[in-house]
Amino acid sequence: MPDRTDELAERRFAKLVDQVQAMMSVCLKPEYRGFYGQLVLNRDAVAELGELADVRKAARAAGRRPGWRVHTHAGDSGVLFIVDDRDSPAEVRDLAAHRAADAVSAVITRARNEARMIRTGEHNTLPELPHHQGEGF
Repeated sequence: MPDRTDELAERRFAKLVDQVQAMMSVCLKPEYRGFYGQLVLNRDAVAELGELADVRKAARAAGRRPGWRVHTHAGDSGVLFIVDDRDSPAEVRDLAAHRAADAVSAVITRARNEARMIRTGEHNTLPELPHHQGEGF
């Protein structure tokens, strides 16, 4: 007769794997055809799911279902990174590279525009003139 606690632990773990897999699936971008999967869980999310070791184990099991090569990393702050480390097809890799370049370009452009606005704003401000009571103007 199987041990009842083992059966319950197996069911809880299977449920945890299902939860983590659902979270991983939501993070996928359809245009990447299942590649470049990543999930970042903060300390509270990990605690809500269970013990860190169990969540990492569940992430690896969940990742194997769609064929991910899962790597997990727990940061000192309690953040858990779950990443698919497979090599992607060339067309997916090229699309991701273009998107990354566009994102970096947008960040640089925004920073330059903000810096320009600050510099322009500094030149356009007039110094405060002293205000004397009883004098005209």
